[in-house]
Amino acid sequence: MTPPHLQIAIDGPAGSGKTTVARRLADRLSLLYLDTGAMYRALAVLSLRERVDADNEPALLRLLEVRPIDVRLDPRSPMGFTVLAGGEALAEADLQANAASVVVSTIAAHPKIRERMVAKQRRIAELGPVIMAGRDIGTVVLPDAQVKVFLTASIGARVQRRREQFARSGTAIDAHALYTELEERDRLDESRANSPLQIPPDAHVIDSSDLGIDDVVSKIAALASAAA
Repeated sequence: MTPPHLQIAIDGPAGSGKTTVARRLADRLSLLYLDTGAMYRALAVLSLRERVDADNEPALLRLLEVRPIDVRLDPRSPMGFTVLAGGEALAEADLQANAASVVVSTIAAHPKIRERMVAKQRRIAELGPVIMAGRDIGTVVLPDAQVKVFLTASIGARVQRRREQFARSGTAIDAHALYTELEERDRLDESRANSPLQIPPDAHVIDSSDLGIDDVVSKIAALASAAA
């Protein structure tokens, strides 16, 4: 039986497989899953649509006032939830589009933006057992999570996974450009002053470079079982 307040925090860099792993783990354990990065991506989508500069935090905050980002639990959605901007549901394809990927790390680095997003994420976690994936879950959002995992992979493996992801949506992307983009996202995520990407001291580090999704899921499920 799942403990009523079980929290599983999965952090890691872009392309490490945390979203796919968290989804499959949620199905296996019948838990609520939230990819917190989708909330920042939603704001990235809005900023591109409204032509708001990703470096302009005051303008982004005003945009959030007009088009607040919310999450609605939705078992019919492939993600398990729907992200809304001003009441409009955003498609997963828009959230995962390369244009949003390019600016999302810059947007996520703004302290006041993160403060608002984290508050929403914690409110969701209060609803019951949850799996959250992101870049600061174990360190900031859910620091008391019973299970913390830092999922990593070689940059070569991460590039290949992202290329496959884009290919499934019919988009071809240059491997070198993607390699450069992921390196830059890593640099931004790891060097930001507010909630940088880092390994929680009590996290289990899993390198998924040569592991299948089911192998990673089984490892984390075993950790969850031990924590129950």
